[in-house]
Amino acid sequence: MFQGEVAWIAVDWGTSNLRAYIMSANGEVLAQVNSTKGMGSLNSDQFELALIELISDYLCDDFITPVIACGMVGAKQGWKEAGYISVPAEPPKSTKFTQPNVNDPRIAVYILPGMSQSMPADVMRGEETQISGYLAQNPNFNGSICLPGTHTKWVQISAGEVVSFRTFMTGELFNIISKHSVLRHSVDEGWDEEAFIESVSDGMMNANMLTNNLFGLRASSLLEGLQPTNATAKLSGMLIGLELAGAKGFWLGNQVVIIGGNKIMDHYQAALTQQGVMPIRANADEMVLVGLVASYFELKKE
Repeated sequence: MFQGEVAWIAVDWGTSNLRAYIMSANGEVLAQVNSTKGMGSLNSDQFELALIELISDYLCDDFITPVIACGMVGAKQGWKEAGYISVPAEPPKSTKFTQPNVNDPRIAVYILPGMSQSMPADVMRGEETQISGYLAQNPNFNGSICLPGTHTKWVQISAGEVVSFRTFMTGELFNIISKHSVLRHSVDEGWDEEAFIESVSDGMMNANMLTNNLFGLRASSLLEGLQPTNATAKLSGMLIGLELAGAKGFWLGNQVVIIGGNKIMDHYQAALTQQGVMPIRANADEMVLVGLVASYFELKKE
């Protein structure tokens, strides 16, 4: 299936999941295949097998298929460490690819590097390809890009370069607090938008009271009947508000783009709109694919 048309394969390899896009020479997606064999479940000698299991139906014996990969596959705990490009710099495309040794003669694997910042110390891996994709479609963009997730990135863009960035562990803190703290008894999967917006302001203005206000959610659920949907939204709002207070230099007075999934973009858009910011939205999956396509065309030039 598609074998005669397959020119290369784009791979987004995260901690939990592996996604491969079967690509034509002009950048058209012929097929998409997914696996739960993310970096976190593999040893370094298991990556090639996991990849071949996923894409073998699209490989030819008489053709070496380029595989361009981004994400945690290039981490220190991944297939082969791909290193970092220091900012200020353009998001990496074909520059400084890392090529792991492979046993299967049908593939040649190219892993994109991440990006790093020395002062203050910070790193990103995977987000740089989403940024590359957005800039490929919007080469004149100047402003800030927010990439919300487990570790949310705020990135300053100028003249096509990543100038600086900061990482906020907002998503990870929400997960830990909601599932492994006393608040696990007070929250659920529901949502209350009004409570969220109110708590964003509270998180921004009362950062010094955050831990007290978080316990207040538990006390309110016991004494005042605070509903789990309300508590969930308040917890998220407090943490995102705290983040916005720290990232104020990125969004205040700047054009802001949010790159993410729809649900989390909804939350960040609502929080930023409350502050008078009207962000542009871009889908993370689409942007990472555009970034990988840009890398492929750069590789072809070399």
